[in-house]
Amino acid sequence: MIHEVDGLLRKLLQGGALTGSDIDIVFDAPTGEWAARRNAPVLDCYLYDIREDVKRRERGMAPVRDERGITVSRRRAPRWFRLSYLLTAWAKRPEDEHRLLSAALATLMPQEVLPPSGLPEPLAGLGLSVPLTVAGVQAESRSLAEIWSALGGMLKPSIDLVITVPFPSYPDYDAGPPVTGGALVRVRELDGPLEDDGRTHQPRHLTRVAEGARLR
Repeated sequence: MIHEVDGLLRKLLQGGALTGSDIDIVFDAPTGEWAARRNAPVLDCYLYDIREDVKRRERGMAPVRDERGITVSRRRAPRWFRLSYLLTAWAKRPEDEHRLLSAALATLMPQEVLPPSGLPEPLAGLGLSVPLTVAGVQAESRSLAEIWSALGGMLKPSIDLVITVPFPSYPDYDAGPPVTGGALVRVRELDGPLEDDGRTHQPRHLTRVAEGARLR
């Protein structure tokens, strides 16, 4: 699923203010060695953190229906995960890097909620919208300064980008066969003697038609 999110992010950044540009979108760790090899402008989306959004966790099973609306299986609710990217621009001059970051902001800010129709499979098949947070308050325990230190590079202007995506919970569980007709249910009602006039009622049979399995 993560590689589908990478592809989605690349598609988003290649549109908007960056439409028609020849800027490369890569997902490399921006280490000092990597930066020294760059000879063309690039936007780097480094995935630095993956963790579950436990506030979105749901219990229970949901029905999976076919094209006729019949339940064919049952599925656990998906688990949501926060994918945090460090978005940086690399060019020969800081001014050019700032222009790239501005273009990235202008492109991503209108995309706060991504509808299912704009998502790749299998995300689109879940029928759920995906939230995207651009330059929000950092919720992870590690600071950006710590991340740069771990990468062995100098602190650089960056955009913290978080995409919260649902991951399907497997496996699906088969549902029982659908009910296709009525069944005959026999109910025996026994009445004892009544105290008010001394009469008694004989056993009698009641016949009813109900939807469901045949009861004996």
